[in-house]
Amino acid sequence: MTRINTNVSSLVAQNRLASSNHDLQQSLTRLSTGLRINSASDNPAGLLASQALRSEITGLTKAISNTTRASQIISTADSALGQVSNLLNDVRGLVVEAANTGALSDEEIAANQLQIDSSLEAINRISQTTTFQGKKLLDGSQEFISTLDTVPGVTDFSIDQANLGTSGKIDVEVNVSSAAAKAEISVAAGTFDPPLDGEAVATSKLETNTYYHAVLNDSGIRITGDFDSVQFVDDGNFNNIPAASIAGGVLTLLYDSYDQPHAIGLSASRINALPGIEAHYEGGYSEHTQQTGGVTPVHAGLEVRRSDGGNIAIAYTDADQAATTASFDEQTNTVNIALGTDETGKGFVDIAQLVNDLPSLSGGADLTATVIDSDGEEATGSSQRLNLTAADLSTNLTNFQPKLKGDLIFELKGSAGGETFQFSEGATAQQIAAAVNLVSDSTGVVASIDDGLRFTSQNYGSDESVEIEVIREGDDGTFESNLSQSRGLGSDVEATVNGVKAGGTGNNLSINTSGLDLSVTVEEGSSSNFQFSITGGGATFQLGPNATSTQRASLGIGSVSTGKLGGASGRLYELGSGQAKSLTNDVQGAASIIDEVISKVVGMRGRLGSFQSTTLESNLVSLNETKANLQEADSSIRDADFAQESANLTRAQILVQSGTNVLSLANQNPRNVLSLLG
Repeated sequence: MTRINTNVSSLVAQNRLASSNHDLQQSLTRLSTGLRINSASDNPAGLLASQALRSEITGLTKAISNTTRASQIISTADSALGQVSNLLNDVRGLVVEAANTGALSDEEIAANQLQIDSSLEAINRISQTTTFQGKKLLDGSQEFISTLDTVPGVTDFSIDQANLGTSGKIDVEVNVSSAAAKAEISVAAGTFDPPLDGEAVATSKLETNTYYHAVLNDSGIRITGDFDSVQFVDDGNFNNIPAASIAGGVLTLLYDSYDQPHAIGLSASRINALPGIEAHYEGGYSEHTQQTGGVTPVHAGLEVRRSDGGNIAIAYTDADQAATTASFDEQTNTVNIALGTDETGKGFVDIAQLVNDLPSLSGGADLTATVIDSDGEEATGSSQRLNLTAADLSTNLTNFQPKLKGDLIFELKGSAGGETFQFSEGATAQQIAAAVNLVSDSTGVVASIDDGLRFTSQNYGSDESVEIEVIREGDDGTFESNLSQSRGLGSDVEATVNGVKAGGTGNNLSINTSGLDLSVTVEEGSSSNFQFSITGGGATFQLGPNATSTQRASLGIGSVSTGKLGGASGRLYELGSGQAKSLTNDVQGAASIIDEVISKVVGMRGRLGSFQSTTLESNLVSLNETKANLQEADSSIRDADFAQESANLTRAQILVQSGTNVLSLANQNPRNVLSLLG
């Protein structure tokens, strides 16, 4: 059908040409931008997915940057700690060298001390100057803030990592179910003759918790267990058994005012005859005291005054007579008391009466005597005090000591090594203990006398052991048969931290979870529960693409200053000149401290290195891989396929050219009407 007003063929050709032009324009746009989605209309759903992916990619890019920066910070701290380690190794060498006192002169040791002082200064300087873009790393400012330093019973602690979450605080509860213990082997008291807990020898303990031994001597004096009982056997030397009291590890005997001064002095002399026992009393009866200026002399439970306030003295002497007498020498202003030999003679009250009965002095002055106690107060029931103390009994006792029943050779092994000991029949428990303690640094075992003989490891924990192997023993010996066991093991502390079982090593407990990495050392053998809070601090690193607490890591970096570095043996600063553990004061103590400090610094480096390698580097690899995958996913959505788009462009170009020709032909159709009219 031929029409003029409406050229349908032209309209169809125009529509097809417009569509081809759109396709051509789209291909040209995609090829020029390289993107398949250039506007929301190109692919609304794809655009949304692509934008979400690009947001994640942006977060991952920053997380990668953060992780790289954190790794650089850790590398900076580790480098500084490496220098500290080198300095500590140098100090350790100087300490070991200074222990060679037989070959080094005092000047050489002093030179070593100067080098140590210089190294300590260098360590303090490193602590203060190790920074990353102005942020100090090793001065303690990167430590966690907690209340642990105020908790009783905690001797050392380290908070390595903690996730404080949105609240910015962690409350920690530590429940100790079992305390750490030392390894131990005991030898029963019956091994020795007489036994350590028998009638002839008893145990005594002073306030220092050191166990001693008192003995029964021939005169009938006996001191038994912990100074809680004293027996005086009446053998003609004592008229009355005094009352006893105990304070601060000292036994005090309170004598009645009617007892003779002779009895007090004789008590002291008899007790002092015991090996290692020291007895003293205030104002000996045979001593002489001179006081002037009107001061009233106080001597041996007696106070004498002159009514005119003149000078006066008291002198006690032994007399070759039965009765006790009193006289006054006006030339020397001395009251002379001659103590008689009669055991039923005068006591302090009677002596005071003798002084009061003396005639008036030539100037008319009178003498007044009063019986007083050791506090200077008038005696109402006791006038003199006799104190007994134990003076190094463990080394001074040679008589009445418990002895081995037969020859003995045994090998003692501890965590530090082993030694062989040989003793003959009659060797004392004290001698065995002393020999073991002499080499305790080589064996790790110490010996003590406590209701028998006890061998104990120096340290706590399951790594500690004590082993005794009897190589040979005499026929009458019972050492081996009285051993509690041949091998004893220590045990570690057992505890839970916020309900999670903690690892124990000796008195140290530790936990490492995603939220808390903690190490705490409690007092020796402590089983006390405790609580504390972590309220802030630490170095926090954002390691994930989202700013949430689970994608952060907080690391505690402690101070390496000489005042902070140390452990149970002491602090590093104590190795400085004039300090307690300097080379001239305590070389062995200095060695213990430096070993602990080296271990702690190595531990810090290991922890930082572990954080860098396992946390940061693995996180960096994971982030990069995730970013690559997301970028690939985003590319598959938004990026143009150039091969396909080139083909589409060629097709669109051909269709446009074809459509243009077709439209030209369609526009010529109305002219054919003219041929019909002609």
